[in-house]
Amino acid sequence: MRKLRRIPPPVFLVLAVCGVASCAMSDHDEMLLPIESGVVEMRTEPTRAELDAETQIVVLGTGTPIPDAYRAGPSIAVIHKGEAYLFDVGAGAVRNATHARYKYDMPSLYPTAICCVFLTHLHSDHMLDYSELAYTMWWRRSTMLRAWGPAGLQEITDSMHAMMAPDGRIRSSGTQPVLIDGRYRVDATEIKAGVVFEKNDLRIEAFPVDHGDIKPAFGYRITTDDRTIVISGDTAISATLEDMAAGADILFHEVISDSGLMRTSEAFQAYHQRSHTTATELGKLASRIRPGLMVLYHGLYYGLPESIVIDEVRQEYDGPVVLANDLDAF
Repeated sequence: MRKLRRIPPPVFLVLAVCGVASCAMSDHDEMLLPIESGVVEMRTEPTRAELDAETQIVVLGTGTPIPDAYRAGPSIAVIHKGEAYLFDVGAGAVRNATHARYKYDMPSLYPTAICCVFLTHLHSDHMLDYSELAYTMWWRRSTMLRAWGPAGLQEITDSMHAMMAPDGRIRSSGTQPVLIDGRYRVDATEIKAGVVFEKNDLRIEAFPVDHGDIKPAFGYRITTDDRTIVISGDTAISATLEDMAAGADILFHEVISDSGLMRTSEAFQAYHQRSHTTATELGKLASRIRPGLMVLYHGLYYGLPESIVIDEVRQEYDGPVVLANDLDAF
């Protein structure tokens, strides 16, 4: 099994930044670095370097429905053979994709180059940037955005197009040089459990997860020539999740602090225990399946220090585990 690691930004970017700004900064100050800004890109196909690169993962958002100055809504990008496949697209994910495009020199993360988005379920915090992704400079898209998700995705897509219809009419009928009309439209596919996408050596399989009353809700297992990646989405522990996560090189899993959960009302405790996974439950799962690396995201702490979830997981699990921040890459 290959050892997975966080990917640092390219050295040339760090040196360029340090030439114009102080390099003494907190963990979150890096989000304010003066990287490329206002650049219009047109991309028709991946470069040879992109095609030859190993599979990479960039965490575009790690947050929850609770507004957070440092965490965008949940979104994970898998970069493979010069294409970016997004799993969920929460609020702020598109801006973070733009940031990551330059931070890691990944052209496929430029918003108009992103080909595909896979939604775990239709809670708002997992898809608020769906319209942002579809409509950001749609007149510069070389291909139509494609989306996969549970039943209800087509209704959301049609309603989004209806909401934004004036934008399409105004841009297409005015003096703006729109070369290709209608590229804001999304090719949406409502899915059931099973293999939902295959391209060469990339395979994406949706599997049902137990997110309380939200049915269907999915996790995803992504298999490439060099990685097996599992993304839990929002879920309680289940036998299906355990089976699909077994053998993963990297497991991205939501988490709730056990101690934080006890600070909430009895009603919220009951809801979360049916719909989500506490840190100690996740530690027990990881002890059984032993992923190459477990990455925590979409974490709820309820006022306690974020690092507490690592301590709680480690009560049950002695393997490699990290708490993701926005723009972490692996």
